[in-house]
Amino acid sequence: MPLTLYNTLHKKKEVFKPIKTVVSLYTCGPTVYNFAHIGNLRAYLFTDILKRVLLFNKYKVNHVMNITDVGHLSSDADEGEDKMTKGLKREGLPLTLKGMQKLADIYTKAFIKDCSSLHILPPNKLPRASQHIDEDIAFIQNLTKNEFAYKTSDGIYFDTSKSKDYGKLLGKKISKDTKKRIKTNSEKRQPQDFALWKFSKEFGWDTPFGKGFPGWHIECSVMASKYLGEQFDIHCGGKEHIPIHHTNEIAQSEANFGKSPWVNYWLHNEWLVLKDKEKMAKSGDNFITLQTLQDKEFEPLDYRYFCLGTSYRNPLMFSYEALDGARTARLKLFDKVHELKKSKHGDDNIIARQKYLDKFTDRINDDLNTPKALAVMWDVVKTDTLEDHDKLCVLLEFDKVLGFNLGNVKEDKAPEEVIDLAEKRGKARMQKDWKKSDELRDKINSLGWDIGDAADGYQLKKL
Repeated sequence: MPLTLYNTLHKKKEVFKPIKTVVSLYTCGPTVYNFAHIGNLRAYLFTDILKRVLLFNKYKVNHVMNITDVGHLSSDADEGEDKMTKGLKREGLPLTLKGMQKLADIYTKAFIKDCSSLHILPPNKLPRASQHIDEDIAFIQNLTKNEFAYKTSDGIYFDTSKSKDYGKLLGKKISKDTKKRIKTNSEKRQPQDFALWKFSKEFGWDTPFGKGFPGWHIECSVMASKYLGEQFDIHCGGKEHIPIHHTNEIAQSEANFGKSPWVNYWLHNEWLVLKDKEKMAKSGDNFITLQTLQDKEFEPLDYRYFCLGTSYRNPLMFSYEALDGARTARLKLFDKVHELKKSKHGDDNIIARQKYLDKFTDRINDDLNTPKALAVMWDVVKTDTLEDHDKLCVLLEFDKVLGFNLGNVKEDKAPEEVIDLAEKRGKARMQKDWKKSDELRDKINSLGWDIGDAADGYQLKKL
């Protein structure tokens, strides 16, 4: 059951073959000028599943994810305001490198907290763009020396005409639609030429070619190559990165190192969209954070389950109704695992377990097919061919990929008020006072708990 991944570079599924024994994986990280919204977080959940599947297949993984704390302009190309500068103005912080660091610290910490709440495995390295300026300068100087870059009044630009296969990630030459997204700068030799360095009199670093800050694209090339090498295995990101950001990373990196391909496998996730099919963004009314969900009494793992219900390569339609359905399924799973933990340890049925493990591996190794993997998980829950102990062991193996931390599932302890009402309901039922029993059940429900009858009295479950 080989691991196959859909490679954007070749527009097909391919059997994964790493360059070395340790898989090198790079993830485009957040621009830390604001909180991450749940659309952003879907991308990191996708990468987490990828990493967990690699580990599940017995690979070691060197995972690098950058923090962009300078240089990402408000458009994906080279126009607009630097997003960190925008954040400084919003927060009333000084337009200085120290102010930028303070802003980055706030939102990096928030991002890491969100990832932890979602059980996303941390990367091996989390480098910041602002800490790699010297490497940016050296990279740009080398491109300039080899005549891949030129200077204009507002920056240093990469000459895309020197890249013989510019746009290959799209599978075609840069389209007219893509060019429309790139405003024309009269000093640029081609519309799609992109900034390696942007000049700025008021903000940035002093360099041999002028004061300013690095372009967004150069940062990722520099950090990925510094920590993973001049050629590496996998580069991930959202599909919006394909036509510009990742296309530009490839062009400048292959020009700088003289090696092709720079990256062997490019993986991209689809967007989280709202009912009106609008992409979630940090502007407008569709800016929903993980904290927004928690304020509505959803758990972060409800959102994780929700995302796993759809392939990473398909758009995911978000609604609170759909999230509520995911919560119900997730709680049902947790209740079942808690029940299985109480069961007696029987004889291990290794052969029966392996049947389900093979089926799960076959599904998840098919381009990270989490919906079908979840279906296998529920097959295990419902089957009569496995004893409870075997079910638990298999589910814990699945959880190495699914990431719900099932090994630490604990039963929710009801508050004293709910327990008191449950005891009173028990007495009412003994006295056959069904009206009072129903009233007490309704009160228990209003406090967020469900009550059912059990052999030893009653059973409480959180709604």
